[in-house]
This record gives sequence, C-alpha cells and structure tokens, in this order.
Amino acid sequence: MTKIMIAGVALTAALSLGLAQAQTVGQDLKDAGHDTAHATKSVAHDTAHGTKVAARDTEHGTKVAAHDTAHGTRVATHKTVRVTKRSAHKTAEGTRTVAHKVEGKPDTHVEEHHDTH
Repeated sequence: MTKIMIAGVALTAALSLGLAQAQTVGQDLKDAGHDTAHATKSVAHDTAHGTKVAARDTEHGTKVAAHDTAHGTRVATHKTVRVTKRSAHKTAEGTRTVAHKVEGKPDTHVEEHHDTH
C-alpha cells in the first residue's frame, strides 16, 4: 500500500507541476496580448499627433507662401507699370521724331517727360 501511496503522491506532484507551468504559459500569452494592445494604442496616438503637427506646419507654410506670392505680385506689377509708362513715352517720342523726319521738318527736340516713380 505504501508503494501505491508513493506512486499517487508522485503522480499528483507531476500533474501539479504541469498545471503550474500551463498557468505560467497562459499568463505569458495574456501579458503579450496586453503589451500588443498597449503598443498599438501608443502607435495610433503618436501617428495622430504627427499628423496634426504635419497639418499645422503645412497650413503655416501655405499661408507664408501665399503672403510672399502676393507681395511679389504687387512689386512686379508696380515695376511693370513703371517700365510700361516709360516705354510708352519713349515710343511716342520716337514716333514723333520719325514723323517729323518723314514730313521733312527739322529735328526738334521733343520735351522729355521722366517718370519719377
């Protein structure tokens, strides 16, 4: 009978170790699932934050570019108007000079108008 009791104790001990080990594996899998969920939430949060920062930076860059473009357009328009007026005066003066020469009139100095802008 003692042999049966010793065998029973040994069998119980072996089964207990197996159950304890199974509980450890189960807990490890559960912990891995929690770690994965936490990492996924962290990545999602970081991605959302990065997207917001990129959108804000893009908006700012677009506003700066629009402002610079508007300023450049104003400057170019002012210069174009000034050069066009000067060219128109020179063209008119040249046309009058040529007209006088064609008509045989003496070359008179046409009063020059200089744009002061």
